[in-house]
Amino acid sequence: MKQLLKQIFSTFQYHTRLLLSIAALVLATQFVMAPAHATGVYQMPSLSAGERTWVLDEDDAISRLNEGRISSALEKLADQTGKEVRFVTIHRLDYGETIESFTDKLFEKWFPTSEAQANQALLVLDTVTNTAAIRTGDKVKTVLSDEIAQSVASETLLVPLQQGNKYNQAFLDAGDRLVAVLSGQPDPGAPVVVDTTNVESTFKKAEETNTGNATIVVVVLLIAATVIPMVTYFFYQGFS
Repeated sequence: MKQLLKQIFSTFQYHTRLLLSIAALVLATQFVMAPAHATGVYQMPSLSAGERTWVLDEDDAISRLNEGRISSALEKLADQTGKEVRFVTIHRLDYGETIESFTDKLFEKWFPTSEAQANQALLVLDTVTNTAAIRTGDKVKTVLSDEIAQSVASETLLVPLQQGNKYNQAFLDAGDRLVAVLSGQPDPGAPVVVDTTNVESTFKKAEETNTGNATIVVVVLLIAATVIPMVTYFFYQGFS
């Protein structure tokens, strides 16, 4: 009997080490893989003034149909006014980067001189945090004030996201407002926010869910790795 219990105890020790290894691997994978999806300015494709690329949807947040509608409206705006607006979506910022710093760097990468920047407007959204920033050139500022530009980035674009991650509506609304103002029409203004009793979503983002699951797995494995040897030890002592 003692020999059998020793074999059982040895087997449990082996599986304990195995569980701890798996726990460490799961935890390490979560921390290593997350930054791998981050987007840096150096990863963005090159683009310059005059190019007919208006939407760069790196996170596939906008449907093909709506991307086409937005692109058509922005291209028509460029042909009629010379003002060029571009929308960009990214999934996760590099460590230490903010949406404002990323937008500034991308704006300066694409349009490195004051002449190239003059007629440009760039609106960038990070879909992980749902934060946005806008950067405009000097000639755009004469028509689109900084106040309206910031309202587009912080209200027109973000309100539909706060109401259920409605990315298509967000960019369609932002495009309509920018086109109107840059075409010399009256500013339609920011969207009206309707207050409700249950505005906050009860659903977690995929990143939060994945991290939570990994943490639960690690905790369960660590508890099992601690409790099983103790139970086995006392069981073994009872027969010795």
